[in-house]
Amino acid sequence: MKLPVPLPALESPADLSKLSRRAMMLGLPLFVAGCGISPDGFMFSGGDYGGITDDGHVIPPLDFSVIDRDKLRTAVAWNGKERPGNVVVKIPERHLYLVMEGGRALRYTVGVGRSEGMNFRGQATIGRKEKWPHWTPTANMIAHIPRYRAYSGGMAGGIENPLGARALYLYRGGADSYFRLHGTTEPETIGSAVSSGCIRLFNHDIIDLYNRVPLGATVTVIQG
Repeated sequence: MKLPVPLPALESPADLSKLSRRAMMLGLPLFVAGCGISPDGFMFSGGDYGGITDDGHVIPPLDFSVIDRDKLRTAVAWNGKERPGNVVVKIPERHLYLVMEGGRALRYTVGVGRSEGMNFRGQATIGRKEKWPHWTPTANMIAHIPRYRAYSGGMAGGIENPLGARALYLYRGGADSYFRLHGTTEPETIGSAVSSGCIRLFNHDIIDLYNRVPLGATVTVIQG
């Protein structure tokens, strides 16, 4: 299983200063375009939250007049037992963690189910990954949100599709659990309990996560 590339080990402010000077001398961005240093000294995961054209679809930039910057992905310390490349979702925190090498994890802010009973719990594996996925609402979704009945035959991938730019499909026992990690058409809801049970991320973040997480990775969803 191919693991994500680990983040550089940055041990002190002096190290950060050296790296910054070296990047400036080379005339290159710091590691990747759009990276920055978070207040705690860790690297952001890469890329920014501006407008993106992806496979012909235009993803608008995040509107920071309504979205708090503390919801952006960032690297944090990690002391769990999970292997690098695996994912942990902490429902009460509204955070998803991608475990990296060297005691680090990438933290993403997520939207979760409207009620505890709607959320997945326990372990699953990433059984499928899709770009601009097709979406068909479940019978339960239609019952809770009647307007979804218009899409009972499915909806093609695109910027108006509720699954957003990417979807990672959670499998359990070799079968689709019908829970997904996916993008959103409502970035202002990230960090809230508003979904039908799936875990939603900013489209910018689900693209980042999609590029890092391999098929077969374990996803652990913690309710409390």
